[in-house]
Amino acid sequence: MKLNNQHQKLKENYLFSNIAKKVNEFNKYNSHVKLIKLGIGDVTRPLVPSVIKAMQEAVLHMGDASTFKGYGLEQGYLFLREAIKNYYLIKGAKICEDEIFISDGAKSDIGNILDLFDKNNIVLIPDPVYPAYLDTNIMAGQNVIFLKAAESNEFLPMPDKNIKADIIYLCSPNNPTGAVYTKDQLKIWVDYAIKNAAVILFDSAYEAFIDDKNLPTSIMQIEGAKKCAIEFCSFSKTAGFTGVRCGYTVVPKELKREGQSLNKMWLRRQSTKFNGVSYIVQKGAEAVFSQKGQKQIKENIDYYKQNAKIICDCLNQLDIYHCGGINAPYVWLKCGMDSWEFFDFLLNNAAIIGTPGAGFGEMGEGYFRLSAFSTRDSTIEAMNRLLKILK
Repeated sequence: MKLNNQHQKLKENYLFSNIAKKVNEFNKYNSHVKLIKLGIGDVTRPLVPSVIKAMQEAVLHMGDASTFKGYGLEQGYLFLREAIKNYYLIKGAKICEDEIFISDGAKSDIGNILDLFDKNNIVLIPDPVYPAYLDTNIMAGQNVIFLKAAESNEFLPMPDKNIKADIIYLCSPNNPTGAVYTKDQLKIWVDYAIKNAAVILFDSAYEAFIDDKNLPTSIMQIEGAKKCAIEFCSFSKTAGFTGVRCGYTVVPKELKREGQSLNKMWLRRQSTKFNGVSYIVQKGAEAVFSQKGQKQIKENIDYYKQNAKIICDCLNQLDIYHCGGINAPYVWLKCGMDSWEFFDFLLNNAAIIGTPGAGFGEMGEGYFRLSAFSTRDSTIEAMNRLLKILK
């Protein structure tokens, strides 16, 4: 018996596990202090009424023999896939129901999608970016190279014609920087992928936070994307499903490599390894796309965006470089010191929990992420504490 030794190449602790360890240590000696959490991107607003009503009705369906649901399609119930299809149509992106796959969240699919690819591919991952991208590729034994993002390119790196990649990860709005690619920039990436027969894995988990109508909320809005891209999205940040678990992945039927349809491969993979998302959760997710649901969801997103504005206003007062927070729920700031030292500084002097930039990659060193997902009162109090210790 042999283990997968790729796991030995991972950092000992996952970023957020390390943060939790430090916070627990702090609490041992400072239990009287009120901690304000602006670190992990968990939401604080409850599920909206439309979602609650739909899920309650679904529970009653499960208690009646005439409406009871057992195993559903691994790809997801048609009612939810049709709702997502119509949502994309409003964006100007035409996709079919059988190109949509319902999952328990984008994070799962982003890791599981590697089942479709050979281990000898070259994988291009932005730096800094969500750490799960790198960790899942290390576990799978993929060859990883990094796409460096910095202030000089506004944390929106573009293709290098001297580098040939087979799999490309893009996240827009980006986690952790909050940067958003324009349509022209994404078109360059699509053209690069087509030229190199590469596949773009596009994470649009934060698309609902984009207000600027000139900015794309899906790579499927870009001409040619269906020939080279797979899109992952989640209800976690859009609709507060972090504790409910639901997401979806779009795998276009036009996307083919080596004569094979990735859509068919993914369906086969899901049919083998996944039993689907519960009927109750999918009914709640469907309600997100209703007229009432969209209005209620927007109120929650606007709440978080106002939190982001409060954070940005504070950083402006302190004359601290930052980006994000306009079309994203994260604010990325330049901390002027080692990012883990800054984490300790904020924890010990202001009882604020943020996320060290180094946890998102080498290029994140010297930066720090603050989340807008806290409550309004906590966000305001945190910024008052920040002003007190940094002004």
